[in-house]
Amino acid sequence: MLKPKTRWDIAPLSEAAELAAASIARELGLAPLTARLMVRRGILDAETARRYLNGGPELMHDPFLLRDMDAAVGRIRQAAERGEYIRIYGDYDADGVSSTAFVARLFASLGYRFDYYVPHRTLEGYGLNEKAIEAAAEAGVKLLVTVDNGIGAVDQIAYARSLGIDTVVTDHHEPPERLPDAVAVVNPKRPDCPYPFKGLAGVGVAFKLGHALLGRPPLEWAELAALGTIADLMPLQDENRVLARIGLDMMRRSDNPGFQALARVGGMELAAASAEAVAFGMAPRVNAGGRLSRADIAVKLLTTDDPAEARQQAETLDALNRERQKLVEATVREAEAVWAAKRASAAESGMREPEVIVVAGEDWNVGVVGIVASKLIERYYKPAFVLGIDAAKGTAKGSARSIDGFDLHAALTACEELLDHYGGHQAAAGMTLDRDRLPAFEERLDRLAREWLSDDDRLRKTTVDLVCSLEEASLEATSQIALLEPFGAGNPQPRMLIEGVRLKEKRAIGKEGKHLRLAAKRGGDVLEAVGFGFGGLAAHISDSARIDLLGELSVNEWNGARKPQLQIRDLRVDHVQVFDRRGARDKRRALEQLLETAASIGGAVAGSGSAAHAAVVLASDPGWLEAAAASETGGASANGPIMIRYDEWPAEGADCSTLVLLDKPPCRDGFASIVRTCASLERVHVLYETAAGREVRFPDRSDFGAAYRLLRRMNRGTLPRADAIAALSRTGLPAETLGMMLDVFADLGFLETADGRIRLVPNPGHRELASSPVYQRAKRGSDAERLWSAPCAELTEWIIGIRTPGA
Repeated sequence: MLKPKTRWDIAPLSEAAELAAASIARELGLAPLTARLMVRRGILDAETARRYLNGGPELMHDPFLLRDMDAAVGRIRQAAERGEYIRIYGDYDADGVSSTAFVARLFASLGYRFDYYVPHRTLEGYGLNEKAIEAAAEAGVKLLVTVDNGIGAVDQIAYARSLGIDTVVTDHHEPPERLPDAVAVVNPKRPDCPYPFKGLAGVGVAFKLGHALLGRPPLEWAELAALGTIADLMPLQDENRVLARIGLDMMRRSDNPGFQALARVGGMELAAASAEAVAFGMAPRVNAGGRLSRADIAVKLLTTDDPAEARQQAETLDALNRERQKLVEATVREAEAVWAAKRASAAESGMREPEVIVVAGEDWNVGVVGIVASKLIERYYKPAFVLGIDAAKGTAKGSARSIDGFDLHAALTACEELLDHYGGHQAAAGMTLDRDRLPAFEERLDRLAREWLSDDDRLRKTTVDLVCSLEEASLEATSQIALLEPFGAGNPQPRMLIEGVRLKEKRAIGKEGKHLRLAAKRGGDVLEAVGFGFGGLAAHISDSARIDLLGELSVNEWNGARKPQLQIRDLRVDHVQVFDRRGARDKRRALEQLLETAASIGGAVAGSGSAAHAAVVLASDPGWLEAAAASETGGASANGPIMIRYDEWPAEGADCSTLVLLDKPPCRDGFASIVRTCASLERVHVLYETAAGREVRFPDRSDFGAAYRLLRRMNRGTLPRADAIAALSRTGLPAETLGMMLDVFADLGFLETADGRIRLVPNPGHRELASSPVYQRAKRGSDAERLWSAPCAELTEWIIGIRTPGA
């Protein structure tokens, strides 16, 4: 067995869904696999599927469906008519930067008098603040337009009004119970907002503001909308998917100096821009300015038309991103040390490990704590809160990332009286509080997690889109999966499960064998599969395994050839594996290697850890057991391997994950009993020797009949046994087999033996071969010998049958 790394969530399509997929495939000329994937995404008829695949701006919703959009447009136009100075007030993350750049481009195209302002993450924090408002009043600003912030700025907006400044809020964060008293509050998540799509990013709301002001979708800046939407991990569904598709297409053909420079420093081919490239190549660099310096750098990059300036800003952001990466690594090490101490303290006190990771440190850069939280979740799969402590102010400011089942915004709301400020979404949030309140904050979060999280929530989950066969994973179907792009949050690349395939090829590849390459086969179909970081499993997958592969299908192009390929995300073998070491030249060394790795295989690789022993070594020959026990790896250990004879099973505590057979089991039934009673068994290593190329055929009924007739023809009273065997050798059977046949005849009463001679009984009665105990023992021994010498695949199937209930 080989256990998967995650819990696989598989929901089969209903009969109605299968019929819908068949109809879509037929009407649109799609591969059945592609149509089934569309149905999985909620597309249930051909017309909806056609719009999904080909739809553009016509699918965008009326911007005036957003509550207060008419008031926002009216006030902005009024400011333009009066010649009032407008300030765009942004945020320092990639969504906020994209939103700021978008509205700046929009206002510039309309000829408005405006500037923009993005607060410093460390010095000012998120959102509107009074000093920034005072500075706006001194600069003569009469209208603030917030982008990607403002929904919770009740006091700050009231203060702005007292200074003669109106505010239009455009935001997408979760609204508090009390909304700010602004001229307009445009947010699709307002409870009273009828807008049909609630998943817009901050830049998406800015796009709708542009749509309303221009009377048409402002597609000329769609690449900015795509950048912010993808970077902020908004669901690529509905209007977001349209924005991302159009924006990425524009990006691939873009002459925008900012995007060209950003791609250059990131080593990207802009012509091949994808959502993944934006998320992992562009977004970290755009974010780097706000994390370690000022977000203005990124805004300048995205608004300039000067290639030289764009190049300079991009290089600055790239350098900041490299600095950010080093800072993240250092902070992760410190955060893990804090978390390890908390776990150790809980263990020493006899308490449960905390359900939520809450770690804080002085001088941790608040610009990277969100990334650190994400990395802690990757390693421990618990909600993570990482905070930097300002010793001078006595405050802790941080970010949180979550798992399924734990809503961060709801959790922070439940801790509201402990916090100075908070905001965010279900999966990502930020907060500020007095450092002295950290213990109470941590205790409250832990209690909420114990109440909210189920056992399933605590297990890392992989959602399986479809179970498919190798035949379905054709080049045509795999090519059509690209029609579902762009992939990202809310529209992940489809995860396909291909079950029960055999291996045509298996090897570790790459530097130090870190990666795994497989050729999976079933019948005449073969699919190449690659698992990055899975190389260590190569030695723990038997050549005879039935393997289940979970991954993403794509088209691999090499030297002009195109073929489907699966990128492995997880895998499993759900049966006992047999590893064939019967050809080992140095059997003792092979045994030592097995015992050296048995514990790690049983725990880290297979995830078992439940067996009393990592390995049990079995043999009939006491000499082999003595040699095994004398080896260095056979030393005494509380959970180490034990050495016993086959006839000593079951020994106390002999349950194990690994069986090692040093010589052949004496009989099939006895070994079958061992296999059945070894509850934790996951793998069997066979090291015994076999007679290579020598297969002894057990005589059938006709062989026995021919031998008996020959004996009767040659009978002259009594006959030496040796002469009888010599005479019977013309049948082609070996002397050992012929001797067994004579014993069977004697057992059945067909002949008598005495003093090395045989005598046929004149008129014996009729008896069946199977009634002879000698025949039965010989047949069992022959069957066992044939099984122990059989190909590994056959031995594996026999063990699977033994382990199957009712077999």
